[in-house]
Amino acid sequence: MHRTKIWILVSSFCLGFSCTDQEDEGDNLRAGGATTVFVENSNSFQFPAPNLSPSELELHRLGDQAFEGIFVTAPAIVNGGLGPVFNQASCASCHPKNGRSGFSENPNDLAGLLFRLSIAGQGPHGEPLPVPGFGGQLQTKSIVGKQAESQISYDFKITQEFFPDGEIYELRQAIFRMTNTYMPIPTATLSSARLAPPVFGLGLLEFVPEAVILKNEDIQDVNTDGISGKANWVWDFTESRVRLGRFGWKAGQPDLIQQAAAAYNEDMGVTNPLFRLESSTGQIQDDTLSDDPEIDQELLEQTAFYTRSLAVPASRNQSDPTIQNGKRLFIKIGCEKCHLSNLKTGSSPFQFLANQSIQPYTDLLLHDMGDGLSDGRSDFNATGNEWRTPPLWGIGLTLLVNGHTHFLHDGRARNLQEAILWHGGEAIKSRDAYKNLQKSERNAILKFISSL
Repeated sequence: MHRTKIWILVSSFCLGFSCTDQEDEGDNLRAGGATTVFVENSNSFQFPAPNLSPSELELHRLGDQAFEGIFVTAPAIVNGGLGPVFNQASCASCHPKNGRSGFSENPNDLAGLLFRLSIAGQGPHGEPLPVPGFGGQLQTKSIVGKQAESQISYDFKITQEFFPDGEIYELRQAIFRMTNTYMPIPTATLSSARLAPPVFGLGLLEFVPEAVILKNEDIQDVNTDGISGKANWVWDFTESRVRLGRFGWKAGQPDLIQQAAAAYNEDMGVTNPLFRLESSTGQIQDDTLSDDPEIDQELLEQTAFYTRSLAVPASRNQSDPTIQNGKRLFIKIGCEKCHLSNLKTGSSPFQFLANQSIQPYTDLLLHDMGDGLSDGRSDFNATGNEWRTPPLWGIGLTLLVNGHTHFLHDGRARNLQEAILWHGGEAIKSRDAYKNLQKSERNAILKFISSL
């Protein structure tokens, strides 16, 4: 039996020990509205939304196959077109079990860690300028007979600090270096490490109305709360116009079709209807084959639909007094000013996503996170210091599903507390308020976030 059918049985009837018994706690558990599943095990991110129609479930199944599909060198009857240079050979390689990639301890295989590249300036649509000879993303693998653009090495910088109550904590940051580049890389190259995030619940975020997102924008901090959320306006290659960015660490993509198309092209070197040129075009690695696009619109749409139609895992144990206190403190110190707990989707051509009350803990806006997290590289309207607020739903299941607790854009945080302590810029007041709490209160906040 295909695993999607197994998931439907489990999520629909809550068979066996893998499901929680918290459905009666109310809508505060239904992080994804009607797309929520009450499953707490190592497959919690892999279920289709339980409100899919039979035809939508079939499309989800096909998308699942595409997402898991491993690409190989052309020519091939199935999944041909890998490379010539690439980062990974499948979507699932970067998003294991639809979750968050861990920080790889093997620099020869970085799993879901990649590096965006640019030089100073902007392209005709405001996009980052690609690096001559390397493009907009560093590819660290290649097919036989070709040379990868570069390898990566890194060392860790460890800093030791103290909470006001005397407890010691450490923060770790990887300092990356490009080695064995196939040609000299320009000295003015800007790079940004990016760790692959989870992909469940994305369809809901795609259909939060633009007006709902923009009403929280406060670029000039008119309300003087220190929070200056800002939208990223990016180029839509399908509609040939500027649109609100929603996806990616800097909200650099407007929708899931373009997100998938860009990933196929840059991460796997697979051309498609939106990006018909190889990522290595103009370089010595270019394959010179006349087989582009290497996937068609149907497969691209199936892949995008898969990420649209994944279920959101329910939050857990919300009646626990410690978790309730942690939520109160989370709000009190200002975390919810950016990590908005409640949003609502609008109309959608996919009925299962329409008019859903959701709890993603994001505002989908850019925020200045301070120099400590800066990558020094602009991305459309986003400055080096600015990052999109990442959703927190499902974050407490990361260890169970993916076997690690690596967070932030480059995986530097080894746990939730380190992620909080890296916050700066607009979040510095909240971070300092967290540091000044009693240890039991800090633990309550961590337990609350882990319940999401």
